[in-house]
Amino acid sequence: MCGMPQQPPVRSTPSPPSRPDASMSLLTNVMDHALDDGYAEATARRKAEGQEGMPRTLRAKLGLAAGLVLAAVVVTIGAAQARITAPVVAKERQELIGRVEAETKAADDLQKEVDSLRDEVGDRQRKALEKHGGDQGELVALLSGATEVHGPGVKLVVDDAKNTESGGGGGPRENSSFSDTGRVRDRDMQRIVNGLWQSGAEAVAINGQRLTALSAIRAAGDAILVDNRPLVPPYTVLAVGDGKKLSTAFQDSADGQYLHVLQENYGIRSSISDQGEVRLPAAPSLIVRTAQPQATGAGRGAAATRKGTS
Repeated sequence: MCGMPQQPPVRSTPSPPSRPDASMSLLTNVMDHALDDGYAEATARRKAEGQEGMPRTLRAKLGLAAGLVLAAVVVTIGAAQARITAPVVAKERQELIGRVEAETKAADDLQKEVDSLRDEVGDRQRKALEKHGGDQGELVALLSGATEVHGPGVKLVVDDAKNTESGGGGGPRENSSFSDTGRVRDRDMQRIVNGLWQSGAEAVAINGQRLTALSAIRAAGDAILVDNRPLVPPYTVLAVGDGKKLSTAFQDSADGQYLHVLQENYGIRSSISDQGEVRLPAAPSLIVRTAQPQATGAGRGAAATRKGTS
């Protein structure tokens, strides 16, 4: 008899649905068996032997009591010692603070004395220059930096580049092996100052530091030192002289062109302006050299030089 084909009977039972956490068997095992099997077995054994809970025998109770008493004694002794030594420690600390304050005051007094002696030496040097300078005493004091100076001049501000990255070659720093050509270097300040002197400046100061004919501009790492005193950018250079003439002469000089190249090639920032009045302080220390004829004799020079510093 023909008819519709019958589907074969299903011979297998459906498997139960898998647990959502089946892929996390390790975590599931940890959660279901929080206590290790060994610990669980030991706990069951102690419970069966009647050893669970507080000690039952008199000896065990006495041992526990002795341990608690010993711990209490140790804590009590430690607290008593801390209470006894606290005033001693506080006293020693106060004594140390007093000694530090006393030494600091002594150092401050010595520094004031040094400053006073330095000012006294400077005043005597200035008076000596004015006394022995003759008709040119004022000029000698000006050139040596012994006196304050004020008058018309120029203000030149030089600062590092905004992005101090290494620049390309072909400029004045091509062979200087600078790792950061965007920074103002000591040789840059040397050329700027020498350019101002050559352009007619009568007195020059950098960041309030008066320069003389014997001043030294050097470098210590990335810092610029003027007479061993560090300067911080921006570098403000004040020069006394005929403002317009001095500004024009400096910008047209080789050193002014050097500064312009640094500005164009390396991004070093600079600005120069005429000033109707600038004030320069006296040099903090002076180096005085005097010459006198030497006694005539075979093999001797015509003059000898003496030197004194403050």
